[in-house]
This record gives sequence, C-alpha cells and structure tokens, in this order.
Amino acid sequence: MPRIAIAKNLSIDQNELEYSFARASGPGGQNVNKVESAVHLRFDVRRSPSLEDDVKLRLEKLAGSRLTQEGVIVISAQRFRTQEANRQDALARLCALIVKASVRPKRRIATRPTLASQKRRVEAKQKRGAIKKLRSAELD
Repeated sequence: MPRIAIAKNLSIDQNELEYSFARASGPGGQNVNKVESAVHLRFDVRRSPSLEDDVKLRLEKLAGSRLTQEGVIVISAQRFRTQEANRQDALARLCALIVKASVRPKRRIATRPTLASQKRRVEAKQKRGAIKKLRSAELD
C-alpha cells in the first residue's frame, strides 16, 4: 500500500483518500464546460488508522466548515486548468492541515508579575494622575 509522507514521522495511506471530479465553475470557456477538472478530496478523519487520537481532535477543530457531521474532511480544488494540478493542490492543502494539527500546543505556565513591576505600574499611574490633576486645576 503506497503511503503519503506528511511529516518526519507522520504518513497516511493512499487508500484513505477518496477523489471525485466535477466540472469547475467560473471563466474558462469550452475547457470548463466539457472537462471535469475540479477535484473533491475526501478524508475520513475519525476512521483513519494513521493518525493519533489527539491529532484527530485538533484536525477536526482546524477543518472547520470543511468537516462533515460524519467526520469526513472535504477539500475542493479548482484553481488550475488540469485535473492533476487540482489533485496535487487538494492533497497539499490536506497535508498542510494535518501538519498544523500534528503540532502539540505548548502548555501555558501561569506566572505572576514581580513586585518591582507592580510598583513601577502603580508609580506610573500615580504620575499620570498627577499630570491630569494639574490640568484640571488650570481650567478652574
């Protein structure tokens, strides 16, 4: 079974992808009217044995409106005139999405402001307040 390399230690099986073709919309004359160059790439995230569970969850969140209720990502590509170029474009966009989902977000470590920074903040506020107070005294 041929596999598609996505990242250093991440790949998916070619058989997990399903392509369908349609006529592209927009300008293009006879080519658009008679050639099925638009590509719809379908990838079932929930049933994919190639991805870990945490990557699947992040991928579903990143997919947004491209995700169906059944957990299938549908990517449409019709930028190019040829079917093969659109197929490569759809695959590249899916790979980019999977790479983005495979990166684990860093956990935020809660920190507190230092005592010195708190004092500087309060002093700056007091200084600013004093300037404003001088302004109001001039108006009276």
